[in-house]
Amino acid sequence: MKKSFSARRSLALLASAARFIALALFLVFAILPLYWIIVTSLKPSTEIYTFPLKYFPSKVTLEGYKRLLTFAKFGQYFINSLWISLLAAAGGLAVSVLSGFSLSRLRSRQRIQGLLLALYFTQMVPSFILMAPLFFTLSKMHLTNNRLVLAIVYSATTIAFGAIMAKSFFDHIPASIEEAALIDGCDPLNALFRVILPISLPGLVAIFSFAFVNIWNELFLAVMLMSTDTKMTVPVALNSFISKAGVSWDIMSAGIVLALVPTMVIFAFGQKCIVAGLTEGGVKG
Repeated sequence: MKKSFSARRSLALLASAARFIALALFLVFAILPLYWIIVTSLKPSTEIYTFPLKYFPSKVTLEGYKRLLTFAKFGQYFINSLWISLLAAAGGLAVSVLSGFSLSRLRSRQRIQGLLLALYFTQMVPSFILMAPLFFTLSKMHLTNNRLVLAIVYSATTIAFGAIMAKSFFDHIPASIEEAALIDGCDPLNALFRVILPISLPGLVAIFSFAFVNIWNELFLAVMLMSTDTKMTVPVALNSFISKAGVSWDIMSAGIVLALVPTMVIFAFGQKCIVAGLTEGGVKG
């Protein structure tokens, strides 16, 4: 009996050790690219191409960041991306909330299933199929190279996914809460904004965060619709650093590090709300 217990304990320890080693290796492979980008952005340009590789710069320098913000005008691209991403994510969130709430409170099950299938279908359509007709339509209307139009287009791309998420959040809120607000004198719109939305705040933060990150990292629509240098976004700027003459890895790495800041800030401050929102939206009560 003692031998069997000791054997089971040994197997449990081995399994725990194997899981620990696997997680440690995964963590190393996940962090190594980020570490290498940060180190490259802090290296002098003469040490970037040296062999053997230097895993830590002999002299930390911010020359890459200075060149990025002065010569490459990265500050303007950063402001463009921030403005467009915030506006598009907020607009997409507003429409997603109204759409998701309407779907959640629909009484016809067949209509709900039909609308959800339509929303799921839009997620399956490759975005490249829509680029040519979208560019043709906007160019005919002289609406290309416009940051507001780009924000509206981005906002439209987030609505389907946001509405599906919002519906799942609102499904967990009992209709009796809304009915109590109506009895107290609220109209349906006031009941939504004063009662339902404060309760579903984690879900709203999750929808906004995912929309912001997807918009912030998007490249192809920005390349297609924006032609003026001063109106370009961060992904377009990073892509422009690649030329036939080569890549300025110090400037490119500095740009990638700065481009990571907004998404890291959002996930750092909204982590609890995002996890709570995904849990509430993904688990049936």
